[in-house]
Amino acid sequence: QLQASGGGLVQAGDSLRLSCASRRTLSRYHMAWFRQTPGKEREFVAGISRGGARTKYSDSAKGRFTISRDNDKNTVYLQMHALRPEDTAVYSCAADPQILSAPVSMTSKDYNIWGQGTLVTVSS
Repeated sequence: QLQASGGGLVQAGDSLRLSCASRRTLSRYHMAWFRQTPGKEREFVAGISRGGARTKYSDSAKGRFTISRDNDKNTVYLQMHALRPEDTAVYSCAADPQILSAPVSMTSKDYNIWGQGTLVTVSS
């Protein structure tokens, strides 16, 4: 339902752009990126409101990552710069059906549609 792509092996300091595409009309959803490493809880990375006007970032992502969306293409992006080894994880996109004015949630349980994830590996 959500197809994440763009992951890969990069070096510390490099940039990478993830994409999340769907056949669904994504403009009906707040969207977010989460990441997870083995043995750890799923972690919120960035979220964006239905129309794209509002975004939210984790402290780790602020200043380095940018979430954006193209509702005409039903695609959400995560542009990542200055990558660090600790950014290594499986990144998944998720959709939260919300009214336009609702806040962007940082809680994974609020998102009920998930993609399969794409692996990002950052070497030191």
